[in-house]
Amino acid sequence: MEYLLLATIVLPILGAVFVGLGSGRVAGRLALFIALLTAALAIFAGIGSFPGLTELRAGSLPWLAELADTELFGILLDPLSLLMLLVVVVIGFFVVLYSNEYISRRNREHPAENGQARYYFWLLLFVGAMTGVALSPNLLQLFMFWELTTICSWALISHTHEKSALKAGYKALIMTHLGGLGFLTAIVVLYVSVGSVEFSALSLAGPGVAATLFVLFLIAAWAKAAQVPFYTWLPDAMTAPTPISCYLHAAAMVKAGVYLICRLVLANSALPGNAALVGIIAALVTMAVTVFLYFFQTDLKRLLALSTISQLSYIILGACLGVFGSTLAYKGAVLHIVAHACAKGLLFLCVGAIAYATGRRRIPDLGGLAAKMPVVAVCFVIGRREPWGRSWACFCSSRAWSYSDGSCT
Repeated sequence: MEYLLLATIVLPILGAVFVGLGSGRVAGRLALFIALLTAALAIFAGIGSFPGLTELRAGSLPWLAELADTELFGILLDPLSLLMLLVVVVIGFFVVLYSNEYISRRNREHPAENGQARYYFWLLLFVGAMTGVALSPNLLQLFMFWELTTICSWALISHTHEKSALKAGYKALIMTHLGGLGFLTAIVVLYVSVGSVEFSALSLAGPGVAATLFVLFLIAAWAKAAQVPFYTWLPDAMTAPTPISCYLHAAAMVKAGVYLICRLVLANSALPGNAALVGIIAALVTMAVTVFLYFFQTDLKRLLALSTISQLSYIILGACLGVFGSTLAYKGAVLHIVAHACAKGLLFLCVGAIAYATGRRRIPDLGGLAAKMPVVAVCFVIGRREPWGRSWACFCSSRAWSYSDGSCT
């Protein structure tokens, strides 16, 4: 089983190298096969270990035994990591499948086929990095894959090489790296204090040290999950191709932040309540800010980005409430990782279909799409959570879309 799980990390990373050497449609088809195989391996591992799964831990490599007393590298599979793993690889497969048609000259939003090999290289590397995040058995290994996801997101956000895309990519890189510095600082202080980088090592530190470390991990999670004050990079990242926006929001990057907090709360039975209170307050502030901004947004992708930020706040809120003993809140937070991944992934792919067919994403420029795109309309209804959200306005409008001249008539 451990070799099977290791393959889910190694396969997409090696596959990215081979895809990067290809070109055009060949790269897309090869990437699709690798993503399908990775998803199949992960699902097979999940079926083989569930039910009855408590924890599967594969130890560090033998040659590392002389370098450290703790397991530096390995694989951890428990119910939390299994859920995250399945989200990462299954949605990753659908994003690659979707991209095979989206990255083409028929796309009215991004009518180009150039750079396909580069696109699939970074996308598969992204899948491998997120798989590594899900299966990491300690903070040090998680940090390595954590930073790899940051580099992949920068490359994919900047994929079109337009000025706005390059600016958004660098903004995401800098802001998430600031959180990464907090992560790295926390790991160093933790190892110096208790001599361990295990997830459960926070419980071994004193109350003051543990509170400080948990706040540092919260800062890292805030940057990754685009929470206040780091939230501005995610709406700007909507300049990326829509499949990348889907993966960023639904399964990767932002989910790494909330996964870190859920993992720390699960592994440590006694975290300082004052540090968790900081996370609760920050989550509530982020909810208020994003809901306020929501009403002034007309771009469909940026609208979904603000929705994502607020939903991630719910997950962090539930995880932090778990520190105070609310098992129900913690379980709800973990469940929402999966629920949000499915719903938001579907919504982004719907918006991608709209942009693919019309070349536009602004709500005032769209209308009457339910009659022209009934399948997308049904999927949008399934994916959306706000029953009267403004994002549905493009389908409820009585105007009809004219595909000939690109205007609403």
